[in-house]
Amino acid sequence: MAKQAQKYLNEGSYGAAVKTYEALTARYPFSDPAKQARLDLIYAYYKQHEKESAIDAADSFIRENPTHSRLDYAYYMKGLVYFERDLNFLERWLKVDISERPPQDLSKSLEAFQHVVQQYPQSEYAADAHQRMVYIRNRLADYNIHVARYYVKRGAWVAALARSREVLETYEGSPRTRDALEISAQCYDQLGMKDLAADSRKVLAANFPDSGSASERKKHWWKPF
Repeated sequence: MAKQAQKYLNEGSYGAAVKTYEALTARYPFSDPAKQARLDLIYAYYKQHEKESAIDAADSFIRENPTHSRLDYAYYMKGLVYFERDLNFLERWLKVDISERPPQDLSKSLEAFQHVVQQYPQSEYAADAHQRMVYIRNRLADYNIHVARYYVKRGAWVAALARSREVLETYEGSPRTRDALEISAQCYDQLGMKDLAADSRKVLAANFPDSGSASERKKHWWKPF
């Protein structure tokens, strides 16, 4: 049964692979082949576009096999599923700018990839997980700047400042650092915190001496994926 399921998987017959792996894990739940089948089932669900099932399968494997040698794969696949729920193929093909769209599942994706990178640095999936983490951090930083500007337009200075500070403190080094410093300085001015406004502008001048408009310097970091 395991060989047949693997054959379906290799052929791209993911629906058949899912059914066969499900039957195998149900019939022999505690066997070693069943453990491997649960890992393969995560991938089969993913390729079959059954993303909720893939996440559930990854979570179950992680929970039930805390010392398994391939936990890195389970975490990586979990991160990948959450990652791809944020940006689908059609949007990538059309090069849709998603910077203003709320990142729905990226925090969960970041957590899973971070686990791979930190706990399994020698994993074959660590390099790709790290690259995707960079994308996610930039995506989250970009959305925070979008929200901060929304608050600025409405004079909600405390809320805008909180968003800009999150970019500086949580997503340090992102392409939105300069925007965050500018917004922070503006908010501090409006809140009467002149010393903090001056400090923000000093950091801005030291790190970004050739300031340009936000639209000119916006980096489309989402395109590589």
